[in-house]
Amino acid sequence: MDTTPPPSAAQARFSLRRALREALAGTQRDFTEGSIGRAVIVLAIPMVLEVSMESLFGLVDVFFVARLGPDAVAAVGVTESLLTLIFAIALGLCMATTAMVARRIGEKDREGACVAAGQAIWLCLLVALPLGTSGIFARELLVWMGTPAAVIEQGWGYRAVMLGGNVTILLLFLNNAIFRGAGDAVIAMRALWLANAINIVLDPCLIFGLGPFPRMGIAGAAVATTIGRGVGVLYQVRALMSEHGRIALRRRHLVPRPAIMLKLARVSTGGVVQMLIATASWLGLVRALTPFGSAALAGYTLALRIIIVAILPSWGMSNAAATLVGQNLGAGKPDRAERSVWLAGFYNMIFLGLVGAGFIFFAEPLVRLFTDDPAVVPIGAQCLRYVSYGYVFYAWGMVMVQAFNGAGDTVTPTLINLCCYWLWQLPLAYGLSRGAGMGPSGVFLAITISESTLAVVGLLAFRRGRWKRKSI
Repeated sequence: MDTTPPPSAAQARFSLRRALREALAGTQRDFTEGSIGRAVIVLAIPMVLEVSMESLFGLVDVFFVARLGPDAVAAVGVTESLLTLIFAIALGLCMATTAMVARRIGEKDREGACVAAGQAIWLCLLVALPLGTSGIFARELLVWMGTPAAVIEQGWGYRAVMLGGNVTILLLFLNNAIFRGAGDAVIAMRALWLANAINIVLDPCLIFGLGPFPRMGIAGAAVATTIGRGVGVLYQVRALMSEHGRIALRRRHLVPRPAIMLKLARVSTGGVVQMLIATASWLGLVRALTPFGSAALAGYTLALRIIIVAILPSWGMSNAAATLVGQNLGAGKPDRAERSVWLAGFYNMIFLGLVGAGFIFFAEPLVRLFTDDPAVVPIGAQCLRYVSYGYVFYAWGMVMVQAFNGAGDTVTPTLINLCCYWLWQLPLAYGLSRGAGMGPSGVFLAITISESTLAVVGLLAFRRGRWKRKSI
């Protein structure tokens, strides 16, 4: 019988403070040993802050762009819906990279982790170059989206810059995936802090032409964001070359190795398809909203930015679960990997449940922080409330999906996304908004129902345990 007395409240508070300090200062802790709860906290806190900073790019942009009117906000929203295709590719590469780097770290193979990181960077650059040319067709893409003429006129410059500078998006995501897989989450967090600080300063200067800066309108937001992300990438490269982290890249690690790149590409393909399914679904939702006018698009865009403030930090918690799954599978400890996922899911549920309650009660004041337009505010508040009803389910869904990806099993969540988004969410959105005559609220309700369905299916698939036998 264990006769060890339980820790006192003071001891528990001291232990939490130590964990918080360790999380924010950085650590060389072995995440395959010791307390799982402490490991989740130490990894999750910088990852939550990191992903919060990523969401801040869009939030800051739309905060300043909203001063230019609903058409400008709608232009950002439509542009972001296509940029999500680039985000999908970036996140797909990140899944494979995090899984492979984490697996090598768990196996105590630091050299193998560095080689995997170097090959992932090559793969990222090969993808980024052709994507950059899509900025040439910015206006045509807006027309294809069925975008109103006034929105096209304001938005094509923003889209051209964002698509043309996609290499900064891809590298910022990928390099942080390397750090997360290695357990160096603090470096990823600091890179986003730096990038956002620059974006916050440059955004109003370039949009409104403050001081010596030219007045670029909505395109200025894209230039500011691209510059901020570029500086963040330079910081990451410097950290990757340092000898103090778990990953210390040298020239030998950057020599192209086709076999490893092919393995990364195979795993990434599942991740890219998985994210393309999800993000193309959001693109379909924008198409479903366009017939209801700029006010509906603007309300949806503003609500989505507020929603992302909560959802992306939860992705940070989910990323912690992915790292723990990868490293513990590499160390031959699948049961510890599973316990890590359940604990991360529980923490995420508590967090998102509280945030969702706040959004439901304060939806309209939150939307009014960005605009007072009487046509936009009610739609934005309605979207925020509808989506928040499913936050408890989203918490588990995100953790389950990332647990599969952390194990290198990108096929299972891809199939789940296909069924829950394309075969369920999109038909439901069109059916409710047009067939049932619910208008924009039908689209918002479809989001809540489909995301909750995904969470239930993900939990059932995770409990089967096939992910434990995945090799990478």
